[in-house]
Amino acid sequence: MIATILARALPVVLSVAPMGALAYAQPYPSNVIRIVVPTGPGTPPDIISRIVANELSESDGWKVIVENRGGALQTIATADVLKQAPDGYSVLAMSVPLMAAPALLPHLGLRPETDFAPVIKLSTSYNVLVVTPTLPVKSVAELVDLLKSQPDKYNFSSAGFGTPAHLIGELFKLKTGAPATHVPYQQGQQRLTDLMNGTIQFDFIATVSAVDFIATGKLRALAVTAPRRVAVLADVPTVLEQGFPELIVEDWVGFVVRAGTPIEIIARLNETIGRALVKPKVRETFAKLGAEAQGGTAADFGKFISDQSALWTNVVKVSGIKLPQ
Repeated sequence: MIATILARALPVVLSVAPMGALAYAQPYPSNVIRIVVPTGPGTPPDIISRIVANELSESDGWKVIVENRGGALQTIATADVLKQAPDGYSVLAMSVPLMAAPALLPHLGLRPETDFAPVIKLSTSYNVLVVTPTLPVKSVAELVDLLKSQPDKYNFSSAGFGTPAHLIGELFKLKTGAPATHVPYQQGQQRLTDLMNGTIQFDFIATVSAVDFIATGKLRALAVTAPRRVAVLADVPTVLEQGFPELIVEDWVGFVVRAGTPIEIIARLNETIGRALVKPKVRETFAKLGAEAQGGTAADFGKFISDQSALWTNVVKVSGIKLPQ
């Protein structure tokens, strides 16, 4: 269904000739900036974007609004931003799923690295590998051994095809050789219920979302997908500590604009948002969400996007992920 919905709309957007640098009579920003979030309200990209938007409004006097355009592997939001003028007034909150979208929907011709110009990386967070509490494993190695001992018996869940938990699960299978069946869920509560009661055996959940379930024993944490321990789950070892460095992956959010946006506008966005990201109140708020504030140059973020695109494109292709029709 995803492919059917987008088969007509996005190629039309992408086929429009790119607009060159425009002459601006007024200083930027002189209008409302739209941050288009490709996920629903209350999701990490949404919350992170709203924190930054509020800071830009309060500290810099900018008029910023956040609009949610969720669905279809983030390509609905992508199409929205790509059909706007490259003037810096429509900003896309990019994250992991869009890195896999070109490989999952190749007929759309979407290329995040060239369709967009990077602005700045906002945040990094990690996922935690959790298992149903009755599963007889207490480490990544033990889980891998169990999965290999009984192929096709065990399942892992996610919030849907192409979501971070799905992609990390497929990466886990590729890097460890452990077999498991992916079960996507549309309802988050049902996903957690089935994981807790043993219908589903494991999942890669956002760290902050898993804290209470781990603390109450409803889920057992095996490892976080980070290079070092994370504050919200300080007692949980990392995949690196357990000898699986190839499973270090991050869940991130960053801002991009349509390609062709003048470099002066990108520089203004990068500088102003960068100042917001180093403020203690912003960093503390991010930390409560299990996220680390980032920053850096637009070029740095562009290199990161290219690396992420290569990683998740390879995972999709090698694992043979196919979307339901």
